[in-house]
Amino acid sequence: MQGKKLFLDKEVTRFRLSERVPQHNLCRRLAELVDWSFLYDETQALYSRTGQPSLYPVVFFELVLVSRLENPVSDRRLVEHCALRLDILYFLGYEVDEALP
Repeated sequence: MQGKKLFLDKEVTRFRLSERVPQHNLCRRLAELVDWSFLYDETQALYSRTGQPSLYPVVFFELVLVSRLENPVSDRRLVEHCALRLDILYFLGYEVDEALP
């Protein structure tokens, strides 16, 4: 008898991103080995004290690094690609249900 898989679009209630990304994954290792917070201090003088809050500089540089590694054709494709990859979300510090910039 031929089986059929039914898709149920259900809300996931218990999901931990750190449990889904393997320990040997490059993005996970980069996130855990490199302290990117120095970028915030290095770029602080480049921003105005007024106006809209900017994208967190650390996330910007991490996106640039992902762009160099993954080679997308545009910024829009980069964000779409990152939203689908759990390891990249972990690297960027974003949750699965959190919108990327």
